[in-house]
Amino acid sequence: MKIITVVILGLIAGIFYCWSVSVTRGLALLPDKAYIIAFQKLNQAIQNPLFFICFFGPVILLPVCLWRNFSIWLLMATLFYYIGVMGVTIVGNIPLNNMLETFSVQGAGMEELRQMRAQFEGRWNMLNHVRTLCSLGSFVLTLIAML
Repeated sequence: MKIITVVILGLIAGIFYCWSVSVTRGLALLPDKAYIIAFQKLNQAIQNPLFFICFFGPVILLPVCLWRNFSIWLLMATLFYYIGVMGVTIVGNIPLNNMLETFSVQGAGMEELRQMRAQFEGRWNMLNHVRTLCSLGSFVLTLIAML
């Protein structure tokens, strides 16, 4: 059970890490309209079963591991994931994604595009860095618990 949990945590940490160090950096180079369209498409594409298994898997697996073999490491890993990944996603990233999704670039002027990007980009990236660090922390703490 712990091995599966560690693998899934490693995958989700890797996803967030890749977004932090490559995807958002590449998107940052785009003009406003292209940035918004590309991010809308990426947000739609990431909602798939393989991502959901990795994202929601630790929500079930960490408490089960904790219940079966309590350790402070697993407790901390669970808190990191629940607060730093799930909590940040639910109260931060998802509302920003929804805001961006409902924005129509069709007919939007340059100033409207600039404002939407300004409301979204910096905050979303910062929240993703938090998710990256917390998922990595949860991964390392679960790995330590295995040892």
